[in-house]
Amino acid sequence: MKKLAPSLLSADFSRLGEQAELVSKHGADYLHIDVMDGHFVPNISYGASVMKSLNNCDTVKYDVHLMIENADDYVEDFVTDKTEYIVIHQEACLHLYRSLQNIKSFGVKAGVALNPATPLCMIEEVLADVDLVLVMSVEPGFGGQKFIEASLEKIKRLAKIRSEKGLNFKIEVDGGVSTQNAKKLIEAGADILVVGSAVFGADDIPARMNEFRKEME
Repeated sequence: MKKLAPSLLSADFSRLGEQAELVSKHGADYLHIDVMDGHFVPNISYGASVMKSLNNCDTVKYDVHLMIENADDYVEDFVTDKTEYIVIHQEACLHLYRSLQNIKSFGVKAGVALNPATPLCMIEEVLADVDLVLVMSVEPGFGGQKFIEASLEKIKRLAKIRSEKGLNFKIEVDGGVSTQNAKKLIEAGADILVVGSAVFGADDIPARMNEFRKEME
């Protein structure tokens, strides 16, 4: 079953718990936690304390996306009973294999993310050791950007590599995902779609979640 991960970066922070519970109730499989440090990406979002404030809310699991430098120093902060994935960037990690093993040492699944201009060959040596590959389909750092069409072919190539090598990592797509391109992304090989403003910017969030679900069937 294909999965949907609403990004809290696009939520109304004055009603964060309420909106996290709303999307969890209406079809979300994960809450996508976008963490930005103002160094690796040109924006600052929030940290572990904000994420942990949702621990007592009735929500689905966390899918944590660390868009930060020195990720190894912060991984443990994002480990909770609700954390399923912690994803780090190839471009920000000097010793990627070691960093992935560090994540797994805390009992959570490890993922690697690639910026739009980063080729798949940069992670081929670790694909057997990851649980998820996150394909960025916009430049990381800001929500609401337009989908980069070349990402579709990148997803297809990644899915082909996965099949040919008999690997079982999940393919996640983040950036510019909409009801107009969701079906194409699933057909290309994506397993998890990250949705931000397309959901939280809707007048009727539950109805929009339902629209995505129908497109993903």
